[in-house]
Amino acid sequence: MKTILVTAFEPFDSETINSSWEAVRPLQGCQIAGANIEVRQLPCVFDTSLEQLYAAIGRVKPEVVISVGEAGNRPHISVERVAINVNDARIPDNAGQQPIDTLVIAGGPTAYFSTLPIKAIANELNNAGIPAKVSQTAGTFVCNHVMYGLLHYLNQRFPAVRGGFIHVPYLPEQATKHSGAPSMAVEMMTTALKIAIESTLKHEKDMTITGGTTS
Repeated sequence: MKTILVTAFEPFDSETINSSWEAVRPLQGCQIAGANIEVRQLPCVFDTSLEQLYAAIGRVKPEVVISVGEAGNRPHISVERVAINVNDARIPDNAGQQPIDTLVIAGGPTAYFSTLPIKAIANELNNAGIPAKVSQTAGTFVCNHVMYGLLHYLNQRFPAVRGGFIHVPYLPEQATKHSGAPSMAVEMMTTALKIAIESTLKHEKDMTITGGTTS
């Protein structure tokens, strides 16, 4: 049976919860589309997050890795297309580090593209009534750091394993502390991740979307 590794982050930036972790943790031990789901929480810390991610990949030996993070300013599920080889932190991470204009991986390529079926995922989420878009930026904080580090590691060590990154909005209880911030119920986010996993297992390659039709 296939195994899917899904990661999310601990709280950061003075928050007491992280919507990505709250959305992901109910998936632990689930079976989705014939695959076992293994969930891991990563620290919101540059470098250490990648060390723990790589260790989890070594233990779990997944066929797919989906990392999930919080994007509190976004009203929809963001299926990330690309990660760039840049750390440029607006705020310190949970270890007090704030790298500015540094490389995620020295000597690595400028960018990596997700190997998940990003358009199929976004399309199937929208068809299920869950707001979703393909995003063209994962930022330059720890989320992008993990996405880039993940895709580099898979490219170098496990090229048959697919991977990518999905951002989720704030939870309603977080949004109340941020005037005007959008939010999404945790149940909807968890359902969205289940659909994303099903879509990934169904589509070895991405669908194309042209003129409102899919193929």
